[in-house]
Amino acid sequence: MIPRPDHPPQATAVPVLVRSLGSVAILVYLTGVIIAPLSGPPPATELSQVILQPFRPLLGGLYLGHGYRFFAPNPGPGHSIRWTMTIPDGSTRSGSIPDAENDWPRLLYHRRFMVAEKIASEVPPVDAPLEIRAEARRYWLPLVQGVADNLLRSEGGSRVRLELVEHFLPGPQDVLEDASEPDLVTPLGSFARRSRSDDQ
Repeated sequence: MIPRPDHPPQATAVPVLVRSLGSVAILVYLTGVIIAPLSGPPPATELSQVILQPFRPLLGGLYLGHGYRFFAPNPGPGHSIRWTMTIPDGSTRSGSIPDAENDWPRLLYHRRFMVAEKIASEVPPVDAPLEIRAEARRYWLPLVQGVADNLLRSEGGSRVRLELVEHFLPGPQDVLEDASEPDLVTPLGSFARRSRSDDQ
């Protein structure tokens, strides 16, 4: 016969401080999950943008800042990067990023589409004030340089010229009249092939 203890074992209580910290962490995380789509692309409110600021490190670190409203309710114009490359033998090649015919599987097309959209989100309009364009260039130029380097490496080129192309979505009346606005082209620059030492 097994003797019974006089006092049954009690569950160890979690300290109040640990429970409080856990609750705060969960609350901060849930707030970040909610504020990310609320402060996303227009039509987002200015209040949501203000609330978002202290959560930026969390959203970036945990990759919570997804573009939930990327395709809805009012999708804007699409973007692509048009390139023209000079090959060492003097010939030229051209293409587009993304390329619906050659980017396969479809996930590759989508990833390259997102590269073009990311660059488009950083490049201000051509008619923006010079100070704004100069400041923005510090952010988008490294991205564009990376695209140029990758193209030159993969295509074996010596120089490539890149342009950002904005493709407008036709409205219902444009479709009925078989008319649409022309694409808006923004030059991004011409880039020469760099040696490995230039990358470091």
